[in-house]
Amino acid sequence: MTKLKSIISDNYFQGYSYSYPHKSTYRPLKEARSLKEVWANENKERLFLYLHIPFCEMRCGFCNLFTMANPKTTHESPFIQALERQAIQVKEALGASNFNRLAIGGGTPTFLSLPDLERLFFIINDIMGAKTSAIPSSIEMSPKTASKEKLALLKAQGISRASIGVQSFLLEETKALGRPQTTAEVVKALKIIRNSGIPEMNIDLIYGMAGQNKQSWQYSLEQSIAFQPEEIFLYPLYVRPLTGLGLKEKEWNDHRLNLYRFGRDFLLSQGYEQVTLRIFRNKKAAKMPAPPYNSPEDGMVGLGVGARSYTKNFHYSSEYAVGRKGVKNIIHDYNQQTKEQFQSVIYGTYLSLEEQKRRYIIKSLLEGAYLDFKAYYNFFGSLPLEDVPELEELYSLDLAPKAAHQLQLNAAGLELSDVIGPWLYSNSVKEMMQKFELI
Repeated sequence: MTKLKSIISDNYFQGYSYSYPHKSTYRPLKEARSLKEVWANENKERLFLYLHIPFCEMRCGFCNLFTMANPKTTHESPFIQALERQAIQVKEALGASNFNRLAIGGGTPTFLSLPDLERLFFIINDIMGAKTSAIPSSIEMSPKTASKEKLALLKAQGISRASIGVQSFLLEETKALGRPQTTAEVVKALKIIRNSGIPEMNIDLIYGMAGQNKQSWQYSLEQSIAFQPEEIFLYPLYVRPLTGLGLKEKEWNDHRLNLYRFGRDFLLSQGYEQVTLRIFRNKKAAKMPAPPYNSPEDGMVGLGVGARSYTKNFHYSSEYAVGRKGVKNIIHDYNQQTKEQFQSVIYGTYLSLEEQKRRYIIKSLLEGAYLDFKAYYNFFGSLPLEDVPELEELYSLDLAPKAAHQLQLNAAGLELSDVIGPWLYSNSVKEMMQKFELI
């Protein structure tokens, strides 16, 4: 394992580790597995249900998500029909199960028509048995799709969190991101969300784009907090290759780091607390009641093309693409799948015991909590500092305080989250990622 100190250098932004192993380690299975077999020995009492809606009104210049922008032919309703077929088979395979979290992402879920959104909630509540009004439930949207009618439906269905991608309040900056939207559209959408009665609102902002400076960054931050959102997410811009920025790599990294620190300090001064590198939460926000869910230990069930599912030692999904042709073909194939086809898994990755332990550590450190040594021991029967001794370097570099029962990143450690995550990847995962061919 390479020393952390040697890879920090001038780049604090090396990769967003929102899951592990990365989806680029997934491959076609040698033999298909039945869903019932996959879930047979799993704890299904505290599951996360995720639905992926792969449609948007546009594809932003920075986007590498599995989504189709502005489909010229109608894919959405056939997709909802396929989603329903899949849900029936998944629920049958799961048997007795309980969902304690729900997220609807994409893409842009609110791109769907009202009838398709209504059918989506029928699938969630009546087929899957995930009661949206009783659990923390989040949905993503864009300014152009946040209509009063759709927000009223989401409120009626018990959605507790609306997350909107704003990115910037300045037209010239959103144009640089390949995201045409007017400030008037953004403000109108935020007012609709705030007046909808949905308890929590999150605003996504991006830093590091061409032409952005501290003054324009502060303007977007000020415009955001004027709506007193319960959460604000600050995302560093990731693009590959580095074209159109007018900056050399080191200059761009310094640019992002300076904007991150400015944004962090500004939000801290305005009554927000930092949860992760990206998440800032309003200290005045009420804490929503929530049944227990522990991301490093509990499973996730994904529905929809592009959605991933996690068991203890096996992760799976549909195939993945970013290019329009590849995405279109995968969605078309998904829409044609029969109920028999939805009973099998053909694409995914197995997690060795080492990968399970690394996943537990990465998620614990980077998701806003801490690595609990006792919980880790109860789960694996071993200690994390013995299993992954390189963690000691976090202490020697003053990125985490020495404590007897836990490992938690300090402010300097949080700042390096996008270095620490990839640093903890195993060599085999890194090799699989490098060999992946994206279409």
